[in-house]
Amino acid sequence: MRYMLTSLLIAAAPGAAQTTGPAAATNALGLDLYRLEAAKGQGNLLLSPYSIQAALCMALGGADGGTKAEMAKVLHLTKPDAAPGEQAELRAALEKAAADSGQMAELAKKHGRKFQPLQLRVANRLFGREGYPFHPDFLQRMQTDWQAPLEMAAFAKSPERARVRINRWVEQQTQERIEELIPANGVNKDTRLVLVNAIYFKAAWAAEFREAMTQPLPFHAGGTTEVNAPTMYQQHNFGYLKEAGYAAVTVPYTGYALQLLILLPEARDGLAALEKKLTAEQLAKLSKASMAKEVQLYLPKFKLTPPTLPLGDDLKLLGMKSAFDEPAGSADFSRMAPRTPEEYLRISQVFHKTFLALDEKGTEAAAATAAEATVGASATEPEKPKPVKVRVDHPFLFAIQHRDSGLCLFLGRVTDPR
Repeated sequence: MRYMLTSLLIAAAPGAAQTTGPAAATNALGLDLYRLEAAKGQGNLLLSPYSIQAALCMALGGADGGTKAEMAKVLHLTKPDAAPGEQAELRAALEKAAADSGQMAELAKKHGRKFQPLQLRVANRLFGREGYPFHPDFLQRMQTDWQAPLEMAAFAKSPERARVRINRWVEQQTQERIEELIPANGVNKDTRLVLVNAIYFKAAWAAEFREAMTQPLPFHAGGTTEVNAPTMYQQHNFGYLKEAGYAAVTVPYTGYALQLLILLPEARDGLAALEKKLTAEQLAKLSKASMAKEVQLYLPKFKLTPPTLPLGDDLKLLGMKSAFDEPAGSADFSRMAPRTPEEYLRISQVFHKTFLALDEKGTEAAAATAAEATVGASATEPEKPKPVKVRVDHPFLFAIQHRDSGLCLFLGRVTDPR
């Protein structure tokens, strides 16, 4: 099960290569941020490209001029004005996958069979300062395009109370998996708006791993240190591709609309090289790997609960500077609220937090992203072959994908499953 949430905080300030297609654009941004975060350390990593892209696209809806152009470039959007419609199509595809899964469960029940339906929920919300003159047109577009209603928050009188309220909303949307998305002092009296995206995902495997087959097996943590990790085993038809330097395996969830993609480097210390060369186009290609290969898969169980990531510096490095009012006076969110000689809006920080747990029954994940605006001075074989053995016993990269589009709801790496 997986769940993610992205939150953007918008405040008031005083008076990469382009990719086409919403799924490809989302994956490209995810890879950009993944690489920047991966360079900071050798540990486990988890992001929700979908949540981050959705939150930033909401903020894009209030941007204009150079700020809009910079944001669109970083978000890999060739047609930024089409983003709401494209994101709505992705969301509809995800909702259809969940609805189809529910219908399958009802049909299975009628025939006396068990079928665990997919749980997938996406929620957006605006938390705005009481009395602030947001453009009615902006609020209407957020409601119509993103199903993101405005909730008033007491940023001026009690920033801490507003922070607690936002975090509580996130917890409710993520089945309590994402707590304290916005850290202490993450909002203040200068905060004008917080845009939040949350996604919750829980799915059973199309074919469960038998718990009796799970046993402690060696895993080379960091590519070097041998440790014991509870490792699941299953021989089944999975998607499988052998690429230069790595193998790719796709493990479907119930309904087959979503899947876990595992990218295992050939070399125990080959993860860094794979991270450098992986592209959004490859992710899309790998999502379509044939399910006709019989694979003996050894996969460690793991649970990832990373702390809140502040993504502001990463986004600036990618080129999103004027949105954060660098240089001073350059932020243009005039489609969000009027610019006056006294103040104007800018993004002050983007907070992102995730959760993921993977075991014999399936996967649960959660994520949250918040952006804050404040006041400043943001291939089927012809005959049955022998099964291929894939032993995931060293650092690997993974994604939870929507199979048809290739969209990555989650993207991460495991260097130590303990």
